[in-house]
Amino acid sequence: MYIGGVRQKRVALVVFLAPAVVSLVVFFLFPILMSAVLSLLEYDPLRPAADITFVGLANYKEYFQYQDLKNQYLHVLYYLVMYIPLILLTSMIQAVLLNRVFAAKTLYKVLFYLPVISSWVAVALIWRWLLHGESGLINIALGAIGIKGPSWMHNKVWAMPGVVMAAVWKDTGYYALILLAALKSIDATYYEAARIDGANRLQQFSRITVPLVSPTIFLLLVVNVIAGFQVFESIYIMTEGGPAGATRVPVEQIYRNAFTYYKMGYASAIAWVLGFVILIATVIQFRLEKKWVNYEN
Repeated sequence: MYIGGVRQKRVALVVFLAPAVVSLVVFFLFPILMSAVLSLLEYDPLRPAADITFVGLANYKEYFQYQDLKNQYLHVLYYLVMYIPLILLTSMIQAVLLNRVFAAKTLYKVLFYLPVISSWVAVALIWRWLLHGESGLINIALGAIGIKGPSWMHNKVWAMPGVVMAAVWKDTGYYALILLAALKSIDATYYEAARIDGANRLQQFSRITVPLVSPTIFLLLVVNVIAGFQVFESIYIMTEGGPAGATRVPVEQIYRNAFTYYKMGYASAIAWVLGFVILIATVIQFRLEKKWVNYEN
């Protein structure tokens, strides 16, 4: 479509950008601003507006004095230490397999992507059944080889690994497609030259594949660390923060305080503290980026 004249182009630019800008302001910037304001208030949506009280930094002070604060973030780190290596490993293995030609490749893609498009409610129900202490298929399989499986969701040590297994199973297909795109962008002549020089498959993978897809791995690392700090659905549905608070995380506390106790100001303060922690973690990752990410292709 041709638009002639400077004025007409400006009008067209405003018309086309307006929906995106309005959506950004209404659904992103305004809620962020409101949460910052709410974090300074004592606000219960079930009480009259006249009861709203300005408390300054009291909500932040209360949260920093919360005795379970340290444990919440330790639980997140525990989740990340298990989840990040597993999701990168399983995604890479699946991407390498999909990058090859074999029979029923399309069916393989569909089967491994099904968990991605499944809801967390369905996935959580399936994994709660699989991880059942007595009748779960995983414990039955372990028992077949002489290993007594734990009561996963009712054990403080094994509850988080159970959540991680479910999350890895659900997310692997999505990240595998991203890595597959990166693998397909690698020039095949690199591998041909390596084979001529006598490099085996492992050497080709470590010296060619990994360095050339390192920008994509870095992207997945950043995305997954941010998502890991915000983990909620899997934990809330599978454990509700239990047993005995062993899987309690910050976002679960935000939800509980906002929609169970209706302490909107306190919940907003927790959200801002979490956002600051995520910002620090992201900055650290970008600081370390140049030490191992290769952008030369």
